[in-house]
Amino acid sequence: MTHSIIAGATGLVGNSILSQLAARGDRPIALARRLIDDLPANAEMLEIDFKQFLINGELPYCHHLYLCLGTTIKTAGSREAFRIVDFEYSFALAKKAMEAGATGLSLVSSVGANANSKNFYLRTKGQLEEAIKSLGFSSVNIYRPGLLIGHRQEKRSAEKAGQFFSKFVDPLLLGGLSQYRSIDANLLAGTMIDNANKGDGVNHFHFRSFNTSS
Repeated sequence: MTHSIIAGATGLVGNSILSQLAARGDRPIALARRLIDDLPANAEMLEIDFKQFLINGELPYCHHLYLCLGTTIKTAGSREAFRIVDFEYSFALAKKAMEAGATGLSLVSSVGANANSKNFYLRTKGQLEEAIKSLGFSSVNIYRPGLLIGHRQEKRSAEKAGQFFSKFVDPLLLGGLSQYRSIDANLLAGTMIDNANKGDGVNHFHFRSFNTSS
């Protein structure tokens, strides 16, 4: 049995990973800032205040960390607040997972992530990728999805509009552009679980690597 921790377990991808791991017989630990109403019976919940936890908290033993933390600049309120969640919290959790025994990490990043990008969002995502790769995990799987499709409890009007138009745009994204297609969050979650124990090193996954025949 794999001992897994999911950071961001109330989010679109993280919650799906939690449900799918539990359904496969694992006993995952959900890491989140608020209680999860539909927590599977064989899962555990670790409710934390991230700011305080990263100062003096410790993670229980784990083999693999699914790092699914993420917000938007609009939701966070500023670029600085966005970076705290998407970079500082995420990187600190990765370090704590390694200290707790984790040898593998799966990260939800973004298509176009690049540490040298002029776009603040993509630059932050790229910088997190580079920072995590430097930690020395035996296995790092980096997922770069396009627009995520699924029902969020958090309202994101721009994303909702994007989901609607993706039905018309996705079929036009062929060849190298296919990496920009939208992806169902459940498919992405399933792909992350399937690849968690496959091979060492740093691996990058785009649309064609996900559990979809498109």
